[in-house]
Amino acid sequence: MRKPEIRERILEYIRHSLDEKGYAPTVRDIMRGCNISSTSLVQYHLNILEREGQIRRDPEVFRSIQLVEKDIIEVPLLGTIAAGEPIPVVDSGTWTNHAEETLRVTTDLVGRRGDIYALKVKGTSMLDALINDGDIVIMEATQTVADGETAAVWLKNEQEVTLKKIYREPRRIRLQPANSEMKSIYTRPENVEVQGKVVAVLRKLED
Repeated sequence: MRKPEIRERILEYIRHSLDEKGYAPTVRDIMRGCNISSTSLVQYHLNILEREGQIRRDPEVFRSIQLVEKDIIEVPLLGTIAAGEPIPVVDSGTWTNHAEETLRVTTDLVGRRGDIYALKVKGTSMLDALINDGDIVIMEATQTVADGETAAVWLKNEQEVTLKKIYREPRRIRLQPANSEMKSIYTRPENVEVQGKVVAVLRKLED
């Protein structure tokens, strides 16, 4: 079992103990309950969880482990965006004005931005930016982005939308993929409308 999976199991065990018994488990309880080989290994994972802000504890108090509750916000999933050849939005109805579903994410992932939404990624043009086919990008709705930021770009003449890094060049805009096997898109500034920028990525786990 990988280390992150062990820590997830420890968190679940602590949560179960607090809910069912009303008090926190000891290190030895966690060792037995999570089938971990030693108390020192439990302490190793607890130290990491504490540094990550997922638990807190008082070394002077017995059974002091507590979960740190994180603020949860709901983000609407509005459809699909191309990370490859642009998608013709108007013809295919790729985006909607109503959420297909609602995602629950923590504020430590996206901050406290007010106007955010989610899109499912189709394609691999942003692979080197760690955005893969099937991932979900969390977008901040904005029309202003800095050069090099990853943005959802509406191409007005083509009536298409794509996810690319944006760069302003003399008399043109370069929409740059993060994949050396794919070519940039060049277009006039007046043909580009930025509809949002990526603020977080939810990774698709391998099947």
